[in-house]
Amino acid sequence: MCGIVGYVGPKKVVPVIIEGLRRLEYRGYDSAGIAVGHHGSDKLDLRRASGKLANLEEVLREHPLEGTFGIGHTRWATHGRPTEENAHPHRDCTGRIVVVHNGIVENYLELKRVLAAQGHKFVTETDTEIIAHLIEQAQKDAEVSGKPIPLEVAVRVAVKRLTGAFALGVLSSAEPDKIVAARLGPPVIIGVGDGESFVASDVPGILHHTRNVYFLADGDMAILTTAGVKLTDFDGRPIERELEHIQWDPIQAEKGGYKHFMLKEIWEQPRAVTDTTLGRVSLDSGKVFLGEMEIPDEELARSASISIAACGTSWHAGLTGKYMIERLARMPVDVDYASEYRYRDPIAGPHTLGLLITQSGETADTLAAQREMKALGSKTVAICNVVGAMVAREAHGAIYTHAGPEIGVASTKAFTSQLVALFLLAMKLGQLRGHLDKAQSVAWIEELSRVPVKIEEALRGCTAQCEALSKEFSTARDFLYLGRGIHFPIALEGALKLKEISYIHAEGYPAGEMKHGPNALIDETLPVVVLATRDKSDPASKLRYEKTLSNIQEVTARSGRVIAIATEGDTTIGGLVEHVIAIPPAPELLSPLIEIVPLQLLAYYIAERRGCDVDQPRNLAKSVTVE
Repeated sequence: MCGIVGYVGPKKVVPVIIEGLRRLEYRGYDSAGIAVGHHGSDKLDLRRASGKLANLEEVLREHPLEGTFGIGHTRWATHGRPTEENAHPHRDCTGRIVVVHNGIVENYLELKRVLAAQGHKFVTETDTEIIAHLIEQAQKDAEVSGKPIPLEVAVRVAVKRLTGAFALGVLSSAEPDKIVAARLGPPVIIGVGDGESFVASDVPGILHHTRNVYFLADGDMAILTTAGVKLTDFDGRPIERELEHIQWDPIQAEKGGYKHFMLKEIWEQPRAVTDTTLGRVSLDSGKVFLGEMEIPDEELARSASISIAACGTSWHAGLTGKYMIERLARMPVDVDYASEYRYRDPIAGPHTLGLLITQSGETADTLAAQREMKALGSKTVAICNVVGAMVAREAHGAIYTHAGPEIGVASTKAFTSQLVALFLLAMKLGQLRGHLDKAQSVAWIEELSRVPVKIEEALRGCTAQCEALSKEFSTARDFLYLGRGIHFPIALEGALKLKEISYIHAEGYPAGEMKHGPNALIDETLPVVVLATRDKSDPASKLRYEKTLSNIQEVTARSGRVIAIATEGDTTIGGLVEHVIAIPPAPELLSPLIEIVPLQLLAYYIAERRGCDVDQPRNLAKSVTVE
């Protein structure tokens, strides 16, 4: 999401940084800024602007900058509104230190109170500003002791006080031609040139200047000068990283080395889930914070029901959200295809909350459904991946899914981010309506915080197996996907992924409906993908699992070929089916976030083996802006 580009060297610094930020625009942002320094000056010059990079370029035309070192940033707001004041870079009290930051400082309020007591003055609403003041304070403390410290040592002192995730770039006017970078979570790339050094949040930002890069690991720090790059850990111990030569052309670079955008986006899901959660939950209190919601909590709590309207993958997310909301908030939920909503004479009113789910925020059918809901007197909330999109502008509240731009037409990380947004909304409503107490809320948030790691484990554990299965099943003419309860919408989504990109006919079905028709389709040529996970701590989940085992036996008795998605450690299912793909265990309501991973991978590798255009499948568009 946020973009960072920094430069030290003989070139004009502003064009290098602005060009780099332009190449990172695909990540999305809502403000931009640049800081530049030069020899002989005791301060750093800043230019910032809200909105698109063009606004910052206009500011630079009116107030040009020259310098020998600098750093730029494009920001997607998490703390503080997307204003010029809150845009990066951020300064300390003296104006001699500036910081750019991707990520989140979870303990920033506590640190802010401590720094304020030490006399620091804050001028923004952001968590990033406190980092500049921490560095300033570290240098002050060293000066008092009579042992001044260089910028990199002060940064080490500061980062050890931070809780959260960060990619940092730091400048000081007192130390020209130096940038200090640090990583704990978000990516940091260091570029090495001839008498010049670069830092960026992604390879495309610097690829047109150098192909020799270091990829920092968590806990790494880099000191960039015209003489080269020095790498250390957070304790100052020298470390070695392999200098890699990037072979990709610029288009490939944007894919991060992956063959297709879709595969890259499948692997970005742990980060997308994290980014959609960040800043919205408290592990201490269990509370959920939905900052873009204009509907007062009291009014949300009075809502009698929810009507969801969405299309395609977003409709499947809505179906999954229905299970989440009804269980956690005890509210009835209807889920409609947005394209059908206004044509069925729907029943809605002031006590019905309208919920629109759309990745682009410009889907014509979904916008039409939203306007129908509003005409009937309902307040509407949008779940959307694009800040300022039409559906969000017309809604009474928005929950942005911070998945970053999704290039592949077949949605992957946008879907999982929508599930996170729906789960957070379900928790919020459950808390407001008195169905979730503090202990339950804290427990759910702890489980949600474990999901990114579990998705990562699923990706690493399932990829080779899904690729191998693609060899066996890429010539199939039909697929059937089965699931019960909250797993049924995931079966639908798995079938949709396969048909979208491989052009194989695939159908999702409730497992309990097999004997009411689909059994007639089963023979030795039909692959049947069955979602058969279980939550051992949930009696209802165990019952659904047992029922699903019976459905599997219905299939195998008719010579159907079963691929089961099962929970790690399940020793029962292996004796019943031909193939088992094991995924990490999770509570029933959160299991869809992990179950979908092998289904996405299976669809991807089958489509790739069939020679299909994975990123741009025939007859489909990323955003459907006409009905």
